[in-house]
Amino acid sequence: MTTSGGARSAGRPQLAVGDWLAAGARKYGSARFLVAADGTESSFAETHDRVNRLARALLDRELGVGHRVAILATDSVPHVEVVLACFTSGAVFCDLNFRMKGPEIRRVLEAAGCDAIVVEARYLELLDGALPSDRGIEIITLDGSAPGHASIEQLISAQPSCAEIPAQSIGEDVVSIAFTSGTTGTPKGVIQSERMFRNIIYSGIREMRMQEGAFRYAGAPLFHISGIGSVFYSLASGSAILILPQFEAPTVLHWMQHGGLTDCTLIPTMISALLELPDVAAVPYDRLRSILYGGAPMTPALLRRTIEVFGCELYNGFGAGTEAGGQTMLYPEDHDAALAGREHLLGSIGRPVMGVDLRLCDDEMNDVPRGTVGEIVTRSDTVMHGYLDQPELTARSIVDGWFRAGDMAYMDEDGYLYLATRKADMIIRGGENVYPVEIEAVLAEHPAVAEVAVVGLPDDHWGEIVGAALSLHPGAQVDTQELREFCRARLASYKVPAVFTVFPSLPRAGTGKLDKRSLTASMEAASVARTGEASR
Repeated sequence: MTTSGGARSAGRPQLAVGDWLAAGARKYGSARFLVAADGTESSFAETHDRVNRLARALLDRELGVGHRVAILATDSVPHVEVVLACFTSGAVFCDLNFRMKGPEIRRVLEAAGCDAIVVEARYLELLDGALPSDRGIEIITLDGSAPGHASIEQLISAQPSCAEIPAQSIGEDVVSIAFTSGTTGTPKGVIQSERMFRNIIYSGIREMRMQEGAFRYAGAPLFHISGIGSVFYSLASGSAILILPQFEAPTVLHWMQHGGLTDCTLIPTMISALLELPDVAAVPYDRLRSILYGGAPMTPALLRRTIEVFGCELYNGFGAGTEAGGQTMLYPEDHDAALAGREHLLGSIGRPVMGVDLRLCDDEMNDVPRGTVGEIVTRSDTVMHGYLDQPELTARSIVDGWFRAGDMAYMDEDGYLYLATRKADMIIRGGENVYPVEIEAVLAEHPAVAEVAVVGLPDDHWGEIVGAALSLHPGAQVDTQELREFCRARLASYKVPAVFTVFPSLPRAGTGKLDKRSLTASMEAASVARTGEASR
């Protein structure tokens, strides 16, 4: 893994990502860039001055090229400043899921070999016993101060305004180690190069037709590629971005209705939460230009409601973002075509974006026929460097330059892709492949159902059976038989869920996605309990 700088030669072809803020300060100056939850605004020039001083402070503490800095915090302007400073100093940042517990934090810090951790004060207690004993890890507080620890504000204040620091990393130099959410097992460290990051941002700006002077909000947290990527979308396109600690539907709706937001990036569960609010249709959304949705399947019913209420352009972005960036896009004109009669497109994840070679393959990497479900395999400049200290996994995931995402889809005659599931999520019932997304789309059409997730449950006879986890709209009631008959009228018999479980709300991973791993465990435990009751 290459972590050295040394790439700042006179002949390099473009600015590194770590140079973008300085370039933005020169071009946009006093234009607003970062907007905090309380409405406080920081311009491009002000942000550059603070980040430049913070980068100098990191370098003075020997947190530059070859060193790794963890971040454990909810989203805030200082959090963004730390990431930007790492890009400048050359330090590799490891942004952690703030929902992690002590033992999880320890495993990640050990795996990443971190030299320092920037931590929000509310999480300081989590570090007791979580820091590896075999190496000294400096603790820096993100907000306020703590005895014996420097704070970010202190580091910035102690530095005078200084000469512009050129970015220390470019090309295959590593800028980030991003740890997966762990919903499919132990978190993996994804090694992200400057080349990967730069091309992800360029691709996103192009594919979503981003405009200078926009005001964006991303519901994904900063530790997720979609969250931190949105900061750089705004930076590179001369736009402002709203930074909220966490997604809260009433707060986001207020900014959409009264704060002048022009573009939002949201996952379907967030959109659903916004549409559940009683005053969602109280005002027109005249300034709202676009909503990019992705991260999980969006049912046609929810899509139609989104179009009806918000009336803006919709983009459906799909990809193995952490490892391979964006792979496909369903554009506004595709949504318009769906409303004009090609409604099946509402179930599509679009077509491959510019710069991405995409194939659908079987287990042996042979192309499957059009219309047949296969694994999404891509080749592009947005693919990761590899998995941290896991060469075997890297070799299985990147084959002759092609990244194997583990996502299953089929392609229609017009080149549109339709997601089936992840390999790990596919249910095999008595030898029949069952794709959860198909069943989820059907159940989402039931008027009582607010959210649904379909999982496979172990069964002695069938190997696996289909289980449906549901949450209902407020005041709604429905029984299992009604749901089963609803599915039978729309699905083959082997796809009809054998088990329906209603939850007050469905559990989520740190990124806000539905946590199917947790749901499966809960439903398996409930099944065992029911079996035990029946045997007594």
